[in-house]
Amino acid sequence: MTSAVAALSPAVVRWRWRIFASTWLCYAGYYFCRKPFYIAKSAIGHELHFDATALGTIGSVYLVAYTLGQFASGALGNRLGPRVLLIVGMTISIAANVGFGLSNSFESFVVLMALNGLVQATGWSGGVGTMANWFRRSERGTVMGFWATNFQVGGVMANTLAAWVLGQWGFRYSFFTGALVLLGVLVFFVFNQRNKPEDLGLPAVDDRDEPKEGDDQGLSRKAWTNVLLVGVFYFFVKFIRYSLWSWAPFFLERNFGLKGDDAGYLSTVFDLAGVAGVIVTGLLSDRFYKSRRAGVSLLMMITMLFSCVLLWVGGGVSVTLFAVCLGLVGFTLYGPDALMSGAGAMDIGSRRGAVLAAGVINGMGSIGSVVQELVIGRLYDTGKGDLGPIFLLLLAASAAAAFSIGVVWVRNKLGRSDV
Repeated sequence: MTSAVAALSPAVVRWRWRIFASTWLCYAGYYFCRKPFYIAKSAIGHELHFDATALGTIGSVYLVAYTLGQFASGALGNRLGPRVLLIVGMTISIAANVGFGLSNSFESFVVLMALNGLVQATGWSGGVGTMANWFRRSERGTVMGFWATNFQVGGVMANTLAAWVLGQWGFRYSFFTGALVLLGVLVFFVFNQRNKPEDLGLPAVDDRDEPKEGDDQGLSRKAWTNVLLVGVFYFFVKFIRYSLWSWAPFFLERNFGLKGDDAGYLSTVFDLAGVAGVIVTGLLSDRFYKSRRAGVSLLMMITMLFSCVLLWVGGGVSVTLFAVCLGLVGFTLYGPDALMSGAGAMDIGSRRGAVLAAGVINGMGSIGSVVQELVIGRLYDTGKGDLGPIFLLLLAASAAAAFSIGVVWVRNKLGRSDV
């Protein structure tokens, strides 16, 4: 980031690092209050006598609330500002996870999941909205490529901690420890985040490439069209990501005989490979695609198609091949995921509308995550544990995602999109 900020004042440069760190940690920290349920899903089912359909229903409640929260956060973020949004979100999520650790019934899990989903939705749009005010368009692909490692690194660390605590003390303490981690992040965030340089009496970051058009919320008619098109793409991306993110530990335990904590550890290969994928995709978009996001995303999605084919053909054969496929899909999926919902949302919405654009795109994507949670659990139960139909469904979703981003890329070539 040093060369990109050379013309800025030393105070702005220092604050950019603080903004990067605080928002990165904020979104990574959210995962410590999001992942425990998915890591401990099988253990919760055994101890509280929930079948796969019931567990899928609980997960879908979270995702429905998360989806609604994305749209609400996009609108509220423009009015309240990301800082208030994120502080409130982290505080309530901490309280919800303490509640999970004390719960014994299906009903209490459902209520707390709904609450947690609503407030967890503040994370991405709030972080993206903050970053848009501190970084220029020409550097966003690279900067956001590194910044967006927060949800892979956060996912890996949250997975690992939740799995270890699960093996040591049971699922309840997985929730308690996650809440404690997010509490520490909240304290750091309060002292190191500001919405924009002007809040500190510093000059705004000048950006000659920033679009000037837009209505009161920063979104023109052209921008709204691009938001909706990217949102359709993101529906299929999050369908795939959450299918593997939510159910991989469950499959590893039930289908391959791993212990709950070992299944949690191994499932982190999906996020670990995604870290590299996000960085590579971000660098490519700035250096070889002139800060356009659709072209490099299409390239990665076509590559992911072949990864999903391998998963469908042989992913259910051995635990080793399943893990390799998880890594391949993670590498090719996470890059377009982060790029289009992060830097892409900034480019579409501009600084004035970045929170709103990110909220709508992520909201549409989250509908895909809701659908998968309902469908995968039922497919697993009706198929009596057969993974073949599930992997075939993921292959179809990957083809739809590639087609959708292809439409955005074609519009880009025709001059109807600047993403």
